[in-house]
Amino acid sequence: MTAFALRFDFRNPAQAGTTMADRYAAALDMAAWADRLGCARITVSEHHGSPDGYLPAPIPMLAAMAARTTDVRFLVAALIAPFHDPLLLAEEMIVLDNLSRGRVDLVVAGGYVHEEFALFGVPMNERAKRVTEVVTTLKAAFTGEEFTYRGRTVRLTPAPFRPGGPSVSLGGSTEPAARRAARIADGFIPSVSEVWEYYRDEVLKLGRPDPGPSPIGRNQVVALAEDPDKGWEQMAPFFLHETNAYGAWQAQDHLAAPFRSVTGADELRESGQYRVLTPERFVAELKSPPRPFTQLHPLCGGMPMELAWSSLRLFEREVLPAFT
Repeated sequence: MTAFALRFDFRNPAQAGTTMADRYAAALDMAAWADRLGCARITVSEHHGSPDGYLPAPIPMLAAMAARTTDVRFLVAALIAPFHDPLLLAEEMIVLDNLSRGRVDLVVAGGYVHEEFALFGVPMNERAKRVTEVVTTLKAAFTGEEFTYRGRTVRLTPAPFRPGGPSVSLGGSTEPAARRAARIADGFIPSVSEVWEYYRDEVLKLGRPDPGPSPIGRNQVVALAEDPDKGWEQMAPFFLHETNAYGAWQAQDHLAAPFRSVTGADELRESGQYRVLTPERFVAELKSPPRPFTQLHPLCGGMPMELAWSSLRLFEREVLPAFT
């Protein structure tokens, strides 16, 4: 069977015409559907104060998904460390680890959206310090033993279900973030592959085994339709919303990032970052080396639920059977 994953960020712009409650409910149904079909991983992300309702609280969302599933693993990518109390976050993650029976992992990042830092009253120049404190606190708390926190001895209960608790990686798009990940975290998930070599270099300097090539490829969204042109016409407004919303955030500091703003659907389609394919075409691509794998983003940009389900059902009926 081909390995596949899902991701959700829960953008719900006005053009979607759906309530957030209905969107959350659909995602829970999709999580149960994916678990039944052998999904490898479900990823959720975090942002705050976004006009389109981007998910601000990934931990309760994954708790709800964990209650609807038995096998699929979960990943928070990324949790924005500067906005969280480290001890409270550690407790919440420990509870989630127990609810999911050890099926959750975590990517921690420093954040980059100026409006979010203003919302919480957090100076952006404190990002590195706050990320380091969150990661070191989580890793110490997950041992189940006493540790020193801000000059006092503390211990959190209960202990994680999984010995050592969830893995804690760092995300980022800069050299300092990459080198920090090598020093304090369990791994590194770069936003862009170019910074991976800084992480690799730092890991080798620390005398640890070579982590190999970058684990990320090109950021791309694929959806399925029996008629790709009609599917593109229906889905393009939501693809446009996603790329332009991310693009506006990432342009604030001229970040090296996988998203950029575009002027229209034709330009976006030509970029190849968002694609609508027939199941037959998708199967042919997945059968190309090195191995079949895909990550689906069914509610991308506020995609209407019926459109999202139509793509997922085609994946179930016409893609997965090609790999059994």
